[in-house]
Amino acid sequence: MSSQEFVRAGLGRGLGGMVVSAVGYRSQGIPPALHRGLPSPYLTLIFSLDGPVIGGVTPEQAQGPDAARTEIVVGGLHQRPAYIVQPGSEAGVQLAVHPLAARTLLGLPAGALTSDDLVTSGTAVLGKRAADIHERLCEQRSWEDRFAMLGAYLRERAAEGEDGTPVRSEVAEAWAWLARHRGAGTLTGLADHVSLSPRRLTSVFQAETGLSPKQAARLMRFQHARNTVVRAVAAGRAPDLARVAADCGYFDHSHLVRDFRQYTGVSPTAWLAEECRNIQAGGHLYGEE
Repeated sequence: MSSQEFVRAGLGRGLGGMVVSAVGYRSQGIPPALHRGLPSPYLTLIFSLDGPVIGGVTPEQAQGPDAARTEIVVGGLHQRPAYIVQPGSEAGVQLAVHPLAARTLLGLPAGALTSDDLVTSGTAVLGKRAADIHERLCEQRSWEDRFAMLGAYLRERAAEGEDGTPVRSEVAEAWAWLARHRGAGTLTGLADHVSLSPRRLTSVFQAETGLSPKQAARLMRFQHARNTVVRAVAAGRAPDLARVAADCGYFDHSHLVRDFRQYTGVSPTAWLAEECRNIQAGGHLYGEE
């Protein structure tokens, strides 16, 4: 008998907006498949509880001998899907981490995570303490205890990282402006807002996050559109893609399809067909606005 569950929880006080969402997931008896880990405007932190996460930048790599294998995943901001081997049984906790919290929680700027591999071994970033926490998470029997342990660990890291190098105020305000506008607006308008030239803003923004302001804006707009589509499917409605495109700031329907193809590798219809089961089980609403 197959089953899937997605459990959402807050991680308690002391983290502010640094962790945007925390989701526990478990599946059993599901036919093995290749899952697309989609780009989003948040960093990904996964503690797998049932064997390593196996994946790659292409389907061939994910299913071949060169696949990346790690039980703690740290993923930076990226512009194409990562391919993850989804076994018949899996469990873990996935966090969406605000990229401007990377210095505090991870000990390095989000821009340092950008690589051709898309994901990084969590112990390489977080150190041995993360491996100890992972082992203890695997021993817990309830989601409540897992979330409590993980929240305490992240608050410890946040307290230790408070004295580190802060994010430039212009970058923080630029990110907030883009988030408020859900990716709409122009680079010139954004640069004027933070009193930097477009060229200088792009330079400092990309160094901090790994993306240019234009790339971050497109990701935010896509995230908003994808969440709108997912909500419709979860409610049992067929999404009106033309209406979604108009409501989310796309020039037209074809531009929405273009972004779906870039960020998922397939059309919106094909992606929904692949992910319908996960959506109906409560997945895919990570990092909600």
